[in-house]
Amino acid sequence: MANQQSKIENQQSKIGYIVGGGLKESFSARLTVDPLDVQEGGFVVIDSGDYRFYGLVTDLKLGATDPRFADEQSETRLPPALAKALHGQTLYTNLEILPALMLERGPEPGTPDYKLWRAAHPEDPRPIPVKTVPLHHAPVSLADQTDIAAIFGDPEKEGNFVIGYTREQGHPVCINLDRFVQRSSGVFGATGTGKSFLTRLVLAGLMHYNKASVLVLDMHNEYGFDDVASDTKMPVIGLKTKFQSKVRVVGLGAGARIRHSQVPDFNLEIAMRDISAADVEMLARELNLKDTTPTTLNALYTSFKSDWFARFKAMNREEMEVEDEKTGKIKKVPHPESVAAWADGSGVNVMAAEALHDKLRRLFGKPYIVEKPATDSIAEIIKALEAGQHVVLSFGDFESDLDDLLVSNLLTRHIRDAWEKRTNEFRGHGTREPRPLVIVVEEAHKLLNREMAAQTTFATIARELRKYYVTLLIVDQRPSQIYDEVMSQLGTRISGWLGDDDDIQAALSGLSGREAIRGMLARLQPKEEVLLLGWGVPMPLPVRSRRYDDQFWRDLLGNKGNHSEGDLLKELGF
Repeated sequence: MANQQSKIENQQSKIGYIVGGGLKESFSARLTVDPLDVQEGGFVVIDSGDYRFYGLVTDLKLGATDPRFADEQSETRLPPALAKALHGQTLYTNLEILPALMLERGPEPGTPDYKLWRAAHPEDPRPIPVKTVPLHHAPVSLADQTDIAAIFGDPEKEGNFVIGYTREQGHPVCINLDRFVQRSSGVFGATGTGKSFLTRLVLAGLMHYNKASVLVLDMHNEYGFDDVASDTKMPVIGLKTKFQSKVRVVGLGAGARIRHSQVPDFNLEIAMRDISAADVEMLARELNLKDTTPTTLNALYTSFKSDWFARFKAMNREEMEVEDEKTGKIKKVPHPESVAAWADGSGVNVMAAEALHDKLRRLFGKPYIVEKPATDSIAEIIKALEAGQHVVLSFGDFESDLDDLLVSNLLTRHIRDAWEKRTNEFRGHGTREPRPLVIVVEEAHKLLNREMAAQTTFATIARELRKYYVTLLIVDQRPSQIYDEVMSQLGTRISGWLGDDDDIQAALSGLSGREAIRGMLARLQPKEEVLLLGWGVPMPLPVRSRRYDDQFWRDLLGNKGNHSEGDLLKELGF
């Protein structure tokens, strides 16, 4: 790899010239260097007249001026020098280049025409989508560090977070964190491709540059405290370790421990009054609820209002013996505190009510659902996020889909209400602007599939809440199972290798030129290579992702040994 880089750099990155193509198809370029020096996904520039075009290599094709020259192995029957000269004249390689952007550079600097052009363009032009084509034989070069910085941002500028490096020459590639938090985003990749490490990288950037508050719904207890990688058995630094009091780890349930030993900052207990009928309806598939459930739930709420869950839980299934006034015989009737007695009095089908009571026993037995929590921990989470801190909700031993669906949806419903209220106050009364919030959801297809999306708060956030300063970061290995309407709302997408065609199609949905780059996504290295896509990046680009290691933390945080008073207050969230 180093030899390839040095050869390309010595040639000043020029690799060929344009020989054809059009706006509705890829540009075609004749390669003038060894094809082994150029890879699919290479970032190239094309200079033509006053414009510089930026594109992506999507294919390399071998060709010959005459098929006979390709069929005959001239290198075995001719002297090496003659064979090499013949190859240069008769055998060639063409690049297919997906045009992405163009930039008006103007005439040559220092000329009279440049002065006139500069007077008409006092501000530096910005790259725009391609509107025309370069001339025949326009030179094609591999993009250098200046080109990368012009398109993806200067790594030295705050808010430009280095997510990886170009594969050929190792130039840093940034994502703009301000744009990243403006729309929901996604990290995709098959199992074992390092999605959690990529997510940690992005979250560390958001926390370090203070671009948004972060709520991580940590189903597998991976993000808060230090961990050990399942494949390499190497230690993995937790976000709490590096950001200390800026990150608050919350355990689910009183007395919860993370990985059996780590003590969270505080615990989340859910008050029974906070559980709505809609929260239960969302669990229809997990609890195998019947079509009659909404009717029964509506009757419960009508009877008991917000106390419906506690009252329903307290009901028994007993009968009592009473004497019939007419016959004097003993008969059995429902106990006054039973489900059947309530159903009879409310005009609800007794069998439907008792069936729902049976199904909800799985919730009635959850230790984190209590009648009177010690503190309002949901309010404490919201307060921490509003103050600029970050919250990692670790589910501890509660790793079932039922726990994930109930707790995640209920918590985000309260957060949505709080941020909508703050935004309306800000716009209507000029109060303080709400702080941007990113909610991280792993295994998002469980909450955002076609059946669930209409019922969960997450779909509402993905569709509407960016105007209320709340966005999602969804992490998933099966993007094809996420509802199309949600996928279409995603801005930045960072995708590792995906082996399934449906998943590849879903990851590229809504993007121009997706057919040209779908093969590129399928041919990424299983680890440490990702494709940057979507609204949050100027153009698609495969990169070699950064490693989540000690060097990453040194680069990000630098020397943290000396803290000023201001730094300490900022770290505490003030």
